[in-house]
Parts: sequence; structure tokens; C-alpha cells
Amino acid sequence: MCIQVMESSSNGRTKCIPSCFPKAGYRQSKADYSLFTRVVGNSFTAVLIYVDDIVLTGNDPKAIELLKAFLRKEFRIKDLGNLKYFLGIEVSRSKKGIFVSQRKYALDILLDAGLTGARPCHFPMEQNLKLTPTNGEILKDPTRYRRLIGKLIYLTVTRPDIVYFVWILSQFMNQPRKPHMEAAMRVLHFIKGNPGRGIFFPSENDLALKAYCDSDWASCPTTRKSTTGYFVFLGNSLISWKSKKQSNVACSSAEAKYRAMAMTCRELTWLRYILQDFQIIQDKPASLYCDNQAALHIAANPVFHERTKYIEIDCHVVREKLQAGLISTRYVPSSLQIADIFTKALGRYSFESLVSKLGLHDIHSPT
Repeated sequence: MCIQVMESSSNGRTKCIPSCFPKAGYRQSKADYSLFTRVVGNSFTAVLIYVDDIVLTGNDPKAIELLKAFLRKEFRIKDLGNLKYFLGIEVSRSKKGIFVSQRKYALDILLDAGLTGARPCHFPMEQNLKLTPTNGEILKDPTRYRRLIGKLIYLTVTRPDIVYFVWILSQFMNQPRKPHMEAAMRVLHFIKGNPGRGIFFPSENDLALKAYCDSDWASCPTTRKSTTGYFVFLGNSLISWKSKKQSNVACSSAEAKYRAMAMTCRELTWLRYILQDFQIIQDKPASLYCDNQAALHIAANPVFHERTKYIEIDCHVVREKLQAGLISTRYVPSSLQIADIFTKALGRYSFESLVSKLGLHDIHSPT
């Protein structure tokens, strides 16, 4: 259910929306300050706030009605009914589950770029393409590039299949060049082929956390830093993903993979706190899949040796979580490493194969 606050003041005094919820018995999450939850027996209600837009959900309709009545006393609100559209994100539901996408937002991007009638392409970037900040002619009007990349960044909220490519392009916002704009246009041609692609959350799930992490060693042609890519499943639902350049130069591929494992462990730790707020307790270790045996041995072996002496202490969060029983590391062959899509530009068939394993769908495309 979605609610919009039309007026946030009373008697000339401005009210802070989040500060009102503790009065109604809601507890603010320590992991996400925009989330409030209330648990009374078997009754559970959750509230998510973004400025003056509020999403309500729960298993107790009476508790939700009481909260809406409370909000009406505090503010002038507009009840938008069942959640269908929120901050550019479209929500569709059925007995099988919930589907979220940004189809309208994607079509608006294509319209603004003048590519609504363009020919689509099957994958967003040429395989093994290496963009640099110095090659190519500088764009005369960089604002168009910056505006486009800003829109694409928000589109990645429901489009993990373009996360790596948008992250690459976002590194050249300061002084974009012609090759950067050409690569961005190719991403738009890819979106043109599937503007309604999004994430499906099935109604039946085992709610167990599992993550895949990978790295591309020394992949940056300018700094020689490695790229980390990871994603996290809750059961069969994709709930978190990221592509990011590592902060230090790794001395080996094993070190780069281990750093990727450390970043993924931090994300898993944060997700466990969020799930606790939703009364979902993870009683089993989260599975962490990596395709590098040496990195897995570093995590399991507490002995200090030559291969780990240059790795920062904070990277050993993997070892700590492993010993605490919060994660369990597992080996996955490189051919089955789905996180590869978040670390490099792949060919068409490899890209399409990995995308199909992420659980992405397009309910608007013909079957």
C-alpha cells in the first residue's frame, strides 16, 4: 500500500515524518533509518519512507488501518491504494509472486535520447572493450552524457544486467569523450530490446541467503586495480548486486578474489540485519560461492604466510564470519560463476546465458 503526505505541517510548525512513527509504537531499523517496523504477537507491519512517500505492508490489515488513521491525525495524506508505482518503479503482483521493473522510466530515457525507433542489440557492450579517460575526442557538450548516465544509474535499481556497463561509463563523467558516448548509446540500444525487463520475487521461497562473488584482476587499464562483482539471492530471488573497483592494487588474482569475498561478506552481514527487522531469522550460514581455490584457502587458513601478508586486516572479515558460522564458503567452477557478468564485458551467448540465471523476466514481451 502506498501513501503520499500532502502536507507536513500543523499550526505553522513543520513536522518530521520519521519522528512520528515511534509514537505509534514503531521501531526504527538500525540498518536502514528509513525503515520502521512494529511487531505485536503474530501481527507484523513495516513502513518504508522516502521524503513524503510512504509504503505500508504487513500481515495485519487492522494494524495498517490504525496506522493510516494515526497518519491522518498528524498530516494531510493521500491514500494511493495498493502499491503499483513508486519512485519510478512499477510493481505487478499475482498469486505466483511480485514483479518489479522500470519500463516507463526506460522508455522515457529512450525517448529523451531519440532512440524509440532504434534497432536493438543483444548485449550492451563489445566483448573485452577497454575504455580509457584519454582516448578519443572530447565531447563539446558533456552535460548530455552526464544526464544520460545519471538516468542509467537509477535504472540499475531493477536492471542488474546493465550494472557493470553503467559503472564503467560513470567513471568518465568528468571529461566524457566520443568513445564513451558511443558505448552509452549501445547500452540504450540494448535496453530498447527489453525495456520491461525486471526482477521477479516468487511467493514461495526458502528465504536462505546465498551469494556469488568474482573479480577481474587488474582490469582497469589506467590504474591496474581489479573489479569486484557480487550478487546475493534470498532463496530464488535476487535482492542485492554491485560492480565496483577495488580501492587497492591486488598483487595476485587470489588477493583480488579474496577482496571480493570480503566486500560480499559485508553486504551479507548488512542483509542479515535487514532480514531480522522483517522477522526473517537466518539460522543457517549464508553460502558464499567463489571460483578461486586459493582465495578459499586463505579464508579457511588462519596461518599468516607470504601470500596474505599484503592483504589489509579488514579483508579478513571473511575469516571472522566463517569462524563465527555466519557464512560457509563454497567452490564453484569458473564456467558456472554467474557473478562474471558484473566484472567484465562478455560476448552475446555468455552474457545471455548468465542473465537467464539471474532470474530476470519481461512480462511485457511476447511468449
